[in-house]
Amino acid sequence: MFFLHQVHSVWRRISFETEKLTWCLCSRRCLTTLLRPEQQRGAADKQGKKERSSCQPVLDLFDQQYSRELGDLWASARSVLLDPQSWQYGVMLNRFTAVTDITQNLQSQGFSRFLPQTDVSSLNQTGKDSLLSPHCISECPPDDSSPQRVSASPALGQDLQPDPSLTLPRPSLQCYIHPHPLRFPSQAHRPGQLKQYYLLNAASLLPVLALQVRDGEKVLDLCSAPGRKALAVMQCATPELLCCNEPDPHRRDWLAKTLESFVPHSLHSKVMVSAQDGQRFQSEDVTYDKVLVDAPCSNDRSWLYSCSSQQGVQRLKERASLPALQAQLLRSALSVVRPGGLVVYSTCTLSSSENYAVVEAVLKDFPDAEPEDLWEEIAIPLSEHFVFRPSHPGFGQTSQKPSLLPQNSDVSSYPNRLGILVVPQPGRTWGPMFLSRIRRRT
Repeated sequence: MFFLHQVHSVWRRISFETEKLTWCLCSRRCLTTLLRPEQQRGAADKQGKKERSSCQPVLDLFDQQYSRELGDLWASARSVLLDPQSWQYGVMLNRFTAVTDITQNLQSQGFSRFLPQTDVSSLNQTGKDSLLSPHCISECPPDDSSPQRVSASPALGQDLQPDPSLTLPRPSLQCYIHPHPLRFPSQAHRPGQLKQYYLLNAASLLPVLALQVRDGEKVLDLCSAPGRKALAVMQCATPELLCCNEPDPHRRDWLAKTLESFVPHSLHSKVMVSAQDGQRFQSEDVTYDKVLVDAPCSNDRSWLYSCSSQQGVQRLKERASLPALQAQLLRSALSVVRPGGLVVYSTCTLSSSENYAVVEAVLKDFPDAEPEDLWEEIAIPLSEHFVFRPSHPGFGQTSQKPSLLPQNSDVSSYPNRLGILVVPQPGRTWGPMFLSRIRRRT
């Protein structure tokens, strides 16, 4: 257990550094969209000299593993992962601020709501617990999780203070996306002022939607930093308690700053930041209704650009320890959720050993836990925006239509209940994102 604790600490620190690097790579798109054409050419020439190439040992392993697990999908997914300039981004609005001007700005640039409110009723066909039910309206976004820098964009020169007329706005997860890789400018962190929006990979909202958070519930975000999913939870509902756990001190500071930038003082009593080891989380007198395990993983996007070849070789050796860490985090989550409560396990890797295999292994230790099928609830309604596949190896061996795999009655089989996987593809570059939902039987 001590070894796993060390692994957890190391991987949280690696994730902190690689997420910052990935943000820097992609923020160049944000810069060039704000420049005149002649300035864009000059900026591109300068940036080209600084562009970091992908890590060859990491890419070689991905080619070997993912061509086997994803079949025909891997070639196109590979092309997306190797082209950061093609990555799309979403804009999650903050319901605790006035966002009318931001909404108008987004719409004028061609952004649209990922899941318009008027369409929710037609999508909600899976019963009262559907993640697409009206109490949790979503539009899918991208990735503003790294430290913010001040932008000179005129759109951000306005006062970011919350509208005094707002008390506690109706929960509504709103996110705008663009069909092309256009990144909206980031907003800088300003102490005492709330940001109006958060940039993120749209697929990162899916685990929060699957969690089905409702007003008055107690929610645990077990691996919370940098805080994007905790923010999404607060957009979906007003929980009685949201515990954001992060053991690494650097990432915890980052998490606290994120929460300060988006959550009003009136709700600070409902949000708690803890520093426990997630593998041995102690809930004391609290039993949680919902638990999110956004586990440390071999982040495919970041890994390709975050290290030298020598570092890549060492990291790949350490990669074998991740499933044990992830499984222990999931066991910890199932131990603190109430009977009848939900646990959502998610990663941002395509690796089956860190995804469905972890869920399958942990379920053997919890006979009172049952995986729930997310295909009809999430994959089918959102297939216009995401490329989904059932997350088990058998579907990687045959050629199938990539937009929605498969399209037959076998989709509700047990293996599919272990989880679903978002695979980045040209034109729909969201992901990777794996998510699985498990319910504790009463």
